[in-house]
Amino acid sequence: MELRHLRYFTTIAAEGNLTRAAERLGIQQPPLSQQLAALERELGVQLFHRRPRGVEVTHAGAAFLEDSLALLERVDSAAARARRVDKGVAGSLRLGLTTSAATHPATPDTIAAFRSRYPEVHLTFVEGNAASLSDAVINRQAQAALVRAPVVQAAELRVIQIDQEPLVAAIASTHSLARRPKGKALRSISISELAKEPLILVRRPGAQGMYGTLLDAFRKAGLVPRIAAEVGNMLTNLTLVAAGVGATVVPASMSGVLADRIAYLPIRSAKRMVAPLTLLTHADETDPAVANFITLARKVRG
Repeated sequence: MELRHLRYFTTIAAEGNLTRAAERLGIQQPPLSQQLAALERELGVQLFHRRPRGVEVTHAGAAFLEDSLALLERVDSAAARARRVDKGVAGSLRLGLTTSAATHPATPDTIAAFRSRYPEVHLTFVEGNAASLSDAVINRQAQAALVRAPVVQAAELRVIQIDQEPLVAAIASTHSLARRPKGKALRSISISELAKEPLILVRRPGAQGMYGTLLDAFRKAGLVPRIAAEVGNMLTNLTLVAAGVGATVVPASMSGVLADRIAYLPIRSAKRMVAPLTLLTHADETDPAVANFITLARKVRG
């Protein structure tokens, strides 16, 4: 039994006439009669009473018609969903996020735009640092991830830069460097002043890129930084800054975090230090939903 047999049967039942059913199906009436007879032999039941002016379903035929219509509806629905998934307008997408990438305006803007445009794509989220999320993408545990600087170099990773922004220094608002004369703009901090402060940084495996950017700036200036602590993520960084433990550097978009306790200062350096926003996918990712997410992420910052 094939799906076409069910379509033949339901069309005959709807028309109540083999000739009209054949015309609707676009086939000749004799072959349709043969297909109906073959279906009845396979089922071992009579599906129609043959009347002078047409056909009428039997009791067995009525039961078979109900189930056939339900089955065909499910098949049509499955086919339509498969086509939507093939276009990336349905399905699922597992997205990784680092805490610092989550604070960049492009992240909520892209997610909101994606949910609005593709409501049938179910989004799920996984948190981690750049290293763990890179591994998640490589191992197919996440289809895409938004991180800051990439920290893993692997042939399996596709790296797409979405945006970049300045790095700023974060110090406790009670610190002398945070004070400013009345009516004057908040001052900036030099790389040499920053080197004198105890620094709280995200440990290298999690933020190798920005960690390396800062250390490279110190090295080029002939300075040796004082690393007071290494932590797991930038929110912990800022919590310790607010507590007066030390200073740190973060992307400018994080400047709203604990703003009543932390002063965020532009950094004066020979080389402008920036924090990228990067989208990671598997190098051979073929899911159209991922392609649609990439397109939207680029448009949001375009």
